[in-house]
Amino acid sequence: MNSTITPQPVACYELHFPSTRHSGLGWAFPCDAKGHVDMDAMNDRVRNNYLFARAVVGLEVDVPRVRTI
Repeated sequence: MNSTITPQPVACYELHFPSTRHSGLGWAFPCDAKGHVDMDAMNDRVRNNYLFARAVVGLEVDVPRVRTI
């Protein structure tokens, strides 16, 4: 019997913090399907941007959403 395994596409996710001031803009960071980011995998600049985005939710950015990319 000849069996073929069809590879399934790998879903990639990002946690998106949409800007409250400029439509279509914001911050986005790699995450899993539940919105968990791996801060240990981030370099210092990306980690600082992520922490900034979290700190300004409700001011500069809206509540983050997980989206498929």
